[in-house]
Amino acid sequence: MSLDYTSLLLAVGFSAACLSLTLFGMWLTARSEKFLLTWAVSLVFVVGDIFFYDAYIDMPGRLLGIATLAFLLLGFSTMLGAAYQFRTGGSPVPRTAFGSAISLAVTLPPMALGYDGLGFMFENAFAALLLFATAVEYWKGRDEAPALTTGITALYSATAASFALCAMVLAWEGKLVLGHAPSNWAEELSLIIVIASMTGIGALSLALNQGRLARHHRHNALTDPLTGLLNRRALFDLHGDAPVGAFTAVVVFDLDNFKAINDEFGHAAGDEVLKGFARELASNLRPGDVAARMGGEEFALVLKR
Repeated sequence: MSLDYTSLLLAVGFSAACLSLTLFGMWLTARSEKFLLTWAVSLVFVVGDIFFYDAYIDMPGRLLGIATLAFLLLGFSTMLGAAYQFRTGGSPVPRTAFGSAISLAVTLPPMALGYDGLGFMFENAFAALLLFATAVEYWKGRDEAPALTTGITALYSATAASFALCAMVLAWEGKLVLGHAPSNWAEELSLIIVIASMTGIGALSLALNQGRLARHHRHNALTDPLTGLLNRRALFDLHGDAPVGAFTAVVVFDLDNFKAINDEFGHAAGDEVLKGFARELASNLRPGDVAARMGGEEFALVLKR
């Protein structure tokens, strides 16, 4: 391997480490965004892969080869889980476990048996599949922020294509046993693409997350936390300055004897009454109607014909 290749490899590791630390720091300030922690962990695996691969270049061996393949595929599988978690809020474990189990089960045995060329071929092929799957997750969630998610999808796809190209070059060479780290033009091109894509993905993803946090903060500021309806501020923002037209009705509700419920059964029971009444209002709204909690036991409906 040339010095330039080693420098590129170390640049990938440095970029991954910095991005991982950035994501971890962001997670510490926004614990509800759990995908940030999952993504940070995925990059720790990638940094581990860089460390082992750099050692493998200098001293090829089965154990180092197995560690190299395992860390990269674990990292990309966890990255897929993080993308799913970002899009849906669901657990990243099923996708991470599935991607890891399949890719490692196919890739590690050839390396363990000494067929390192075949092992690296499988590694690149599965890396491409996992990255394409990650791109698909962002594409599915493109309605949230079309420009940003389309850019992230394109960068993940480009990175996946670079790994697929590495796999194809190794398959074309047809060497099941290399005895050293793969060394060809596709490997160097892939590293350049990875560096550029990682920088772009990091910047776009951080912007995407900041936009999501801003929307969450605005939603929380305009939503009653107990009932999930709009609060007084949100209702007046929507209709406070607009005159009530001939085809608009405003209905205000004040729950009778609500204080007696709190006094006799406790505030927890009173909260359940408020939530139950709010559900009844929300479930019977028509498109264009608005329900809000004004405060205490007071609610309002704005109905338009």
